[in-house]
Amino acid sequence: MQAMDGPINFGERDRFWGLLVDGFELEPNYGMFWHPPYYQQLFENYGFQLYFKQYTCAREVDTPLHPSFAKRAEGFAAEQPAYQFRHALKAEPERMAQDFHHVYNLAWANHSGVPEMSLEKARQLVKQMRPILDERLLWFAYHHDEPVAFFLSLPELNQILKHVGPRLDLVGKVRFLWERWRYQRRQPKKMFGVIYGVVPAHQGKNVDAVMLVHAQRQFQVAGYTDIEMNWIGDFNPRMLATTRSIGAKVCKTHITYRKLFDETRPFERCPIIK
Repeated sequence: MQAMDGPINFGERDRFWGLLVDGFELEPNYGMFWHPPYYQQLFENYGFQLYFKQYTCAREVDTPLHPSFAKRAEGFAAEQPAYQFRHALKAEPERMAQDFHHVYNLAWANHSGVPEMSLEKARQLVKQMRPILDERLLWFAYHHDEPVAFFLSLPELNQILKHVGPRLDLVGKVRFLWERWRYQRRQPKKMFGVIYGVVPAHQGKNVDAVMLVHAQRQFQVAGYTDIEMNWIGDFNPRMLATTRSIGAKVCKTHITYRKLFDETRPFERCPIIK
């Protein structure tokens, strides 16, 4: 072993990853770290160096998309009739799992540090999400009925769980159901963007822009007021550009550090995705 990274999660990157260095005054999203400011100095004094930054971006749901999105959406159905856009259905968990599995492995599994996902793992994720998912937040684009893009979000769970308490025993579960019901009927109401991706063969064809136009309308109908998106690494400039194009701004910053055991070796930042 030549180095160690941290703070990281021994599992998926969407949770418990990175040290908070900016945005201390904001509530943490479910499954993401909150650290006191002095932790950064502790890490750096020990010899950890910045491997990559992770940006959590936020926007109000009603913030208009850039005019180019509407322009690209105009006439898309007539010009590209093979594409369809629709949200998932909670009553169809198997299709949801298969569609997610297909797009994820084509759009994400070739990235550094992101392994392929099995269909069984996708089924487990859907099963775990079902108690809290809102199907209006799970958007897919299809080409001849093949899923080619997704933008998947969930209700931000800390908006519910902070009212439930520390135990999910029988009383806690009943309280959770009550607080989930209340959450769906109150404002402000925040959603959390979990993952976004487009199959490489369909990138650059305006599929993502049109999907986001459809999705935003449904988010508004569902009564969501704010969205925060799962962190995006500074090694992914294209995704950061897409996030800026929809009017989102950085609200929290985490850092994944790396410490070389042999400090005489040259240190290299995480490679940029091209």
